[in-house]
Amino acid sequence: MTIILTSILFAAGLGVLLAVIIGAAAKAFAVESDPRIETVTDMLPGANCGGCGYAGCADFAKAIVEGRADPSLCPVAPPESAGRIAEYLGITTQEKEKVIAVVRCAGDCAATVRSPYNGVGDCRSAALVAGGGKGCDYGCIGFASCARACPFDAIEMRDGLAVVHPELCVGCGKCVETCPKNLIILAPAAVDVHVYCNSPEKGALKRKVCKTACIACRKCVKAADSEEQMTIKGFLVETNYSSPPLPDLVEKAACPTTALRLATKHAAGAYEGVSK
Repeated sequence: MTIILTSILFAAGLGVLLAVIIGAAAKAFAVESDPRIETVTDMLPGANCGGCGYAGCADFAKAIVEGRADPSLCPVAPPESAGRIAEYLGITTQEKEKVIAVVRCAGDCAATVRSPYNGVGDCRSAALVAGGGKGCDYGCIGFASCARACPFDAIEMRDGLAVVHPELCVGCGKCVETCPKNLIILAPAAVDVHVYCNSPEKGALKRKVCKTACIACRKCVKAADSEEQMTIKGFLVETNYSSPPLPDLVEKAACPTTALRLATKHAAGAYEGVSK
């Protein structure tokens, strides 16, 4: 009986001693947390999309409080949210232009030359092995890697082509990082006119594999209000986002391949079957 009692008392004493040691260690090595971090975290959307460049909203909030990040870097939060955070912390914030993702390709399965493909249904894997089943080496592979990466379901796969819905896209950039063909860019949301082609090859070669490729005919360049609105890069024309054209350019240019499109109408499927 004495042995049992002694064992119990020893175990209890050891427990108390360990508790004192742990408590002292916790106090000695404790890291003070700024209560403002939790408040700012609650003021953020909580999407944890990583579009701000940080691991999540809590990490971003910590960077804001410590003066390492601007509240406007959050692509999900509206401008007034950044303003509220800035007012709470007593800092100034920058106005950030809203951007959206643009997949520079209009070559769906019906518009492109196809070849058999039995590999892994992932864009990066297909790009490493055989480039997918489409004839264009610069176009959308169509295996939905970008759509799966989008936290906001802003990308729809339509007949083997990734299509961005501008009203859902917040410009977080996840799809940009995912695409192995570097097809996707972040463009100003205020611009509706885009060239949906990324191939630098000559027009004749492009047309052999895709009906919707930009053939650099320059009709859009001539129809633009100024020479600065459309940029010519070899055998490819691009929208100059620093001095963009008005939406009526698409109608005035009458692009023979429909590579020049309005993002809003492209998302709505207005160009399906136009050049096929």
